[in-house]
Amino acid sequence: MALRYFPEASMFYETPDERSLTEGQTIPASLRDTSSLTRVLCFFALGRPDLEDHWESLQCKEEFEDVRKKLCSILSNTVSTASLLLATSGVFVSTATYFLLFMSLMMAMIAMLTSGLSMIRWLHTDRQWTREQLRPGGYFLLSYLLSIVMPILFVGLSLNCFMFAMLIAGFNSQNTVCHILTAIWLVIYVICIGVILMEFAWRYAKGLKSQ
Repeated sequence: MALRYFPEASMFYETPDERSLTEGQTIPASLRDTSSLTRVLCFFALGRPDLEDHWESLQCKEEFEDVRKKLCSILSNTVSTASLLLATSGVFVSTATYFLLFMSLMMAMIAMLTSGLSMIRWLHTDRQWTREQLRPGGYFLLSYLLSIVMPILFVGLSLNCFMFAMLIAGFNSQNTVCHILTAIWLVIYVICIGVILMEFAWRYAKGLKSQ
């Protein structure tokens, strides 16, 4: 009588630690399905219109330290730029009363304040606290992204207000050479802004296609 051999079926079960690790590495649904506004903020804050790479960096201590150093460097440069704009606008405001110069001065002060607060936050934060803040999404995600974007936004507004004030002053001058130089400056400014916007649009579209 022939004997038949039936191999035992192997069953693999995940331990609770492995299951929690897998769940931690998977991006939550609240961060995966985001609005168009959130995608734009993600692009300006993190360089991508999604949070996949950023969430993965929060799972590793070395990658998180790299993100922290990068953002602190950006905020430090923002503070330096805002300080320079603050000093320059203050000099021109003391000699001429232009509304745009006052706006540039105020925007530079707000940029310095928000940059300093954001830098303090990033210097004292950790991976666990950041994950818990991002996990619910919604308002917490927006506040997280705005803390990175707002200093850069205020510096950009301050710089543009200062440049428009200088353009107005140049075109109001009685010197023909000053008019010509101001016109050349305006053309270069428009070309630079156009190139930057086209680059941002191309990178944003490329990031959406790669999802």
